[in-house]
Amino acid sequence: MTQTTAARPAGTASRAVVPVLAFAGIVVAVMQTLLVPVIKDLPQLLDAAPSDATWVLTSTLLSGAVATPIMGRLGDLYGKRRLLIISLAVMVVGALVSALTSDLLLMITGRTLQGFAMGAIPLGIGLMRDMLPREKLGSAMALMSSSIGVGGGLALPAAALVAQHSDWHALFYGAAGLGVLSIVLTLLVVPESPTRAEGSFDLPGAFGLSAGLVLFLLPITKGSDWGWASGTTLGLFAASAVVLVLWGVMELRVKAPLVDLRTTARPAVLFTNLASIMVGVSFYVVSLVLPQLLQLPTSTGYGLGQSMVVAGLLVAPLGLTMMFTAPVYARLSAKYGPKVTLILGLLIIAIGYGAGLGLMSAAWQSLVISVLLGAGIGLAYSSLPALIVGAVPASETGAANGLNTLMRSIGTSVSSAVIGMVLANTANTVGGVEIPTMHGFRVSFLIATGAVAVGLLLALFLPGRRPSGRPQLRASSEEDAALERAEQVLRGFRGRVLAADGSPVARANVTLIDRRGRQAGATLSAADGSYALAVPAQGSYVVAARATGHGPLASSATHAGDRPVDLDLSLPGETVSA
Repeated sequence: MTQTTAARPAGTASRAVVPVLAFAGIVVAVMQTLLVPVIKDLPQLLDAAPSDATWVLTSTLLSGAVATPIMGRLGDLYGKRRLLIISLAVMVVGALVSALTSDLLLMITGRTLQGFAMGAIPLGIGLMRDMLPREKLGSAMALMSSSIGVGGGLALPAAALVAQHSDWHALFYGAAGLGVLSIVLTLLVVPESPTRAEGSFDLPGAFGLSAGLVLFLLPITKGSDWGWASGTTLGLFAASAVVLVLWGVMELRVKAPLVDLRTTARPAVLFTNLASIMVGVSFYVVSLVLPQLLQLPTSTGYGLGQSMVVAGLLVAPLGLTMMFTAPVYARLSAKYGPKVTLILGLLIIAIGYGAGLGLMSAAWQSLVISVLLGAGIGLAYSSLPALIVGAVPASETGAANGLNTLMRSIGTSVSSAVIGMVLANTANTVGGVEIPTMHGFRVSFLIATGAVAVGLLLALFLPGRRPSGRPQLRASSEEDAALERAEQVLRGFRGRVLAADGSPVARANVTLIDRRGRQAGATLSAADGSYALAVPAQGSYVVAARATGHGPLASSATHAGDRPVDLDLSLPGETVSA
């Protein structure tokens, strides 16, 4: 059974925590699009075959996919701030390795290390949940979640400017500098969360998940080179299915699994993760299509003839709009809930791609598409962590958000493979060079629209604003948040933790356990020994208290409504009925 050893110390974090964590998210997201402006030149820059040079991008994708759930779980166990700093430090090392070499193998090694930093996104979301009061948490998590797109969008023009006017290795020196700055700010501003999951790290589960993900993502990213019907591609897909099924069976039997599959199977978590894949697909399409359309020469009849830097600047509003959407999301979610904001975001994405089918004839039209899609993707991305956090225990926040981030990465990987194949199959060959066609661009936008339609369907299956299980987290005003906390206390357990002599015990661990032996809540007793635990649903529960230096566990069973339940640490286990 996974337990948490401390509750969220709401309101103890400084105001600088949110921007510092969001900055860390933006920095690690930059790694994903850092080399986009020089993709076509990589074979020449690294003196390698085109099929080998693509490993510079593939390695970052694979390591990021593997790292997100693993680093999230390690953060739950050993401290989210500690693992966040480790993630950033590994990224800095990887950036310096890449900055100092033009050797293909060393470059792939450096890029692999940079990909591990993607675990910082779920770690930052977990830190926010542990430290921030409920009324500030919605907008903060929205900003952190959107940092994936913000970093990717802002990196395009910046990287294009550097690549056009300086040596391309300067990109990595800049990334290393940003990583060091993020580490320093985190050390100075962000406190460590006291919340911990008890148990050990599931090393076999980590190996199993890593192997299954690599076997699945490798043929997706390399399928166009190997051939989608080749034995290698089909064999790896089959192997990934076998490994992931065996891994799932093993995880269901482990006491403290890397990923709690029973929690993952809850409708609120399952449909959120599936919708996340579709959002990831839709996000990456615009990043692949618009820069190419903008930079194609006007002699093609449809290219817009812009420079690399101008193309990046025209796409940059995608990320900026996502950033400014966070406070808008907070207001909408406070009134309607994260499910509605997710649906609204998906509808705006569909409108953006639908309008984009007819807005490809001028550079300013790309700006309109970027703003529309940025608003929709920002709302959708902002809703995802709120839906996840509202459906899982505090001790599983890091791992659950790591899995959700992984789902988005899978979406972008599928998008890259499918759109790359579409553009290649519809390209015209001019002077021995394949040039994407307008037909290919429009088919790509139609695929994105289809992915959004699937995401909308999945979002409709999400539990409503007041599901029968654990209540969903939503942004709220201070008054609404105070009222909600009061209501939860009234319908939950409350009382005091007492020592053998009847004196109150401060900072005792108080845990709520349901009939299946799973943790349903946790907190620390106050200075006067008082505690309050919300009940997620009607039913029978056990409240257990434990404090260092005191007697054995004291417990009481069955929700007693508004009746106080005192936990006497001198008793072996007293039962109190409603």
